[in-house]
Amino acid sequence: MTNRIALVLGLIIIGAIVADYIYFGVEHTVFLAKKLTDLIEWLAFWR
Repeated sequence: MTNRIALVLGLIIIGAIVADYIYFGVEHTVFLAKKLTDLIEWLAFWR
C-alpha cells in the first residue's frame, strides 16, 4: 500500500465518521466502535 492510497482511505474513513455524526448523532459511532473492538478481539483470537 502506498502512502497516497493510505491517505485516501484514511480521508474516506474520517469523512464517513463525520457524515455519520452529522446525520445520526454520536450514538451510532459509539455502537460501531464497540462492535469494532469486539471484531478486533475476535480476529486476534483466531490469529
